[in-house]
Amino acid sequence: MTLGTLGNKRVLLAAPRGYCAGVDRAVVTVEKALDLYGAPVYVRKEIVHNKHVVATLEARGAIFVSENDEVPEGQTVIFSAHGVSPAVHASAASRNLKTIDATCPLVTKVHHEVKRFAAEDLTILLIGHEGHEEVEGTAGEAPDHIILVDGVDGIADIKVPDENKVAWLSQTTLSVDETLTTVAALKKRFPNLIDPPSDDICYATQNRQVAIKEIAPKADLVLVVGSKNSSNSVRLVEVALEYGAKAAYLIDFAAEAQDEWFEGVEVIGVSSGASVPEILVTDLLKDLARRGYGDVETVTAMEEHLLFSVPPELRKDLKAAGKL
Repeated sequence: MTLGTLGNKRVLLAAPRGYCAGVDRAVVTVEKALDLYGAPVYVRKEIVHNKHVVATLEARGAIFVSENDEVPEGQTVIFSAHGVSPAVHASAASRNLKTIDATCPLVTKVHHEVKRFAAEDLTILLIGHEGHEEVEGTAGEAPDHIILVDGVDGIADIKVPDENKVAWLSQTTLSVDETLTTVAALKKRFPNLIDPPSDDICYATQNRQVAIKEIAPKADLVLVVGSKNSSNSVRLVEVALEYGAKAAYLIDFAAEAQDEWFEGVEVIGVSSGASVPEILVTDLLKDLARRGYGDVETVTAMEEHLLFSVPPELRKDLKAAGKL
């Protein structure tokens, strides 16, 4: 499809965008738990990193807590899509909490890789951002075996017990390019570095970055819908700028777009992070149409068809209640 006549105000809408299979599974898990058990249902941390999703679930009776000790003994707690460490599971058991683990299966895969590498007594260089919930959960699987690598700075100073027994893994929501750069630097430092059995960057993160790369060189402005604590959403803005967008911003809601951003702008790229419901993109497109950007073209990088079923703990209860 052609991009239209130069000079026309238009929107290039990225596809795929928005909810990935892991986020959809996590949100549906909380919704079905509320339907089945009634309010309140406790959720440790934000189920996904999106303000709108959290506020919507809170309105239905979900209570978000920072740690298990905030959940009354014997109640149900749902673990977020980002994953938790064995210590979190143990603390839940000590309080007799019923747990539903909504960890994304792709994050769980990384946890399994940590355990396998640790069992082989390898030092694991975990590429990720310090303090991110996913990193904390992954590192908690084998803390004595893991060294966090947050970018290329400091790689030269990494000390390991045996330089021939080193492997790398990564947070699933990083920039593909950033991760490859870090891996290349690690391989210079550790020539015998062992690769994971498969790429840890999640398919949705990768696909959304591929789509934004197609749009960015043609866009005067890129707007990414997503929350500031959403790693994959933040990366989309960075990738857009890196690949030629003249300007790019991250917004939670259409109302956050500033009038001055649109001065002299003809082509606007739009995408959304993997934890963003489509209604927020629809709201943005309506706002852009009011601003004169009513011509919308979808730019499809690839199709996504992956679906994950709800966690087995919830599926068992749904089946018993005749709701599955």
